[in-house]
Amino acid sequence: MQVKIKKLRKNAVVPTRGTAGSAGADLYACIDESVTINPGDLKMIPTGIAIALPDNSCVAYLYARSGLGVKHGICLSNGVGVIDSDYRGEICVGLCNVSNTPYTVEPNERIAQMVISPVIIPELTLVKELEKTERGEGGFGSTGKK
Repeated sequence: MQVKIKKLRKNAVVPTRGTAGSAGADLYACIDESVTINPGDLKMIPTGIAIALPDNSCVAYLYARSGLGVKHGICLSNGVGVIDSDYRGEICVGLCNVSNTPYTVEPNERIAQMVISPVIIPELTLVKELEKTERGEGGFGSTGKK
């Protein structure tokens, strides 16, 4: 499979994989100057790239970088970003600071990771009843703590 990448800005960095076993490709901040994210703030950080996925059988997901999340409390503001196969605009990453310390994003810093995954496009069918299961309607904690 081939994912085409277009640089929209001269200083954009093409995504890279840290190792041969990396599932995600790192996305880089395409900014001209540092951006500080204060505790509780949300900031949209551009990457300067657009992508073309082959077709609707795949999607690009944007995830937080574990180091930023665990060490600095910098997460994606929408949890997981979804880049649909027909989107051709710039990939931007919404970051939030859930720590109590300001964090500064530097130009060309790795800010998120992009994972390309298969998609199942099901037929959505309205029914009057769903098949019963052992769990039933039990949710949030219904299977116990252990």
